Formats: sequence, C-alpha cells, structure tokens
Amino acid sequence: MTTHAASGSERSAGDDAPPNNRVHRIRAGELDGHAAISGGTVGSEKLWMGMVVNPPLSSTDNHHHGDSEAGVYVVSGHPVFVYHDGTQEVRLAAGPGDFFLVPPFVPHREENPDPIEPAVVVIARTTQEPIKVSVPELYRLEETDTREGSTVPDTPWRGCC
Repeated sequence: MTTHAASGSERSAGDDAPPNNRVHRIRAGELDGHAAISGGTVGSEKLWMGMVVNPPLSSTDNHHHGDSEAGVYVVSGHPVFVYHDGTQEVRLAAGPGDFFLVPPFVPHREENPDPIEPAVVVIARTTQEPIKVSVPELYRLEETDTREGSTVPDTPWRGCC
C-alpha cells in the first residue's frame, strides 16, 4: 500500500486524474458549514454528508427531506428522534454509536433534551445537497401517498437536518 501526503481536494504535483476519478479527503476543520461531502465541496453527484451539532435543550422544527433517504450516526450526546406512527408521536432516544434511517418524505424532528451536552450527529443523504421541507405538524406518511403528491415547495430550505 502506498501512502501519499496530499490532503483535501487539492491535487498533488503530477496528479492529472479528473476530480471524479480519485478519493477526496475533507479534514475536520474543512467543512463548508454543515457539509463535508456535497456537489459543492467535492463534486459528489448522489451523496451529501455532513456533521450537525445540536445545542443543549434544542429542537428542530417538524420537517422531512423530500425524496432523499437520510442515514444518521450519533457521534456524541443523546438526541431524540420523533416521528408519528398514525396514533401518536414516537420518541426514539439515541446514544453514541446508534444509527437511524429516515425514509423519504417521512416527517420527523430531532431534539436534544440534555441541559449540558450538545448532540453531535453525522448525516448522509441520497441527494448531493441537503433538502429540508418544514411541515406544521408530524403525521404518518401513508403508503398511498405518492412522491408527486407530496407538498414540496419550489425552493426548499437547504440547511442542516
């Protein structure tokens, strides 16, 4: 195995490989806001990854991520993921090392009930940029719902989870 000292998305001398024909490294201090891997940072076409820090005693609004699947890995803290099962809100408490899958169009929210410790999560989505569509309340996504029939604004808010 050969190890090279080149870092980030910079090409090393003599490296004429196209940007989508090599491995990209994004160092911890090089995130673009929340985004580490996206179309804008490294030219990703089908994947967005980033890190989000949820402060103590915080909560996101109710939202979904459009047609994108989202995978969440809990790095630290104890976030709570909330969705609706058709009868009531379901609260899934998490801890470091836990993984979650949020399917497309499923309304949910993330909470950090801890008064001291932030919750840090890494998120991967199946779109190259993050999509967040706010909804007024949590509801169960019915199997008869179609993606075309879902309410997705023309210009979705693009930001963290």
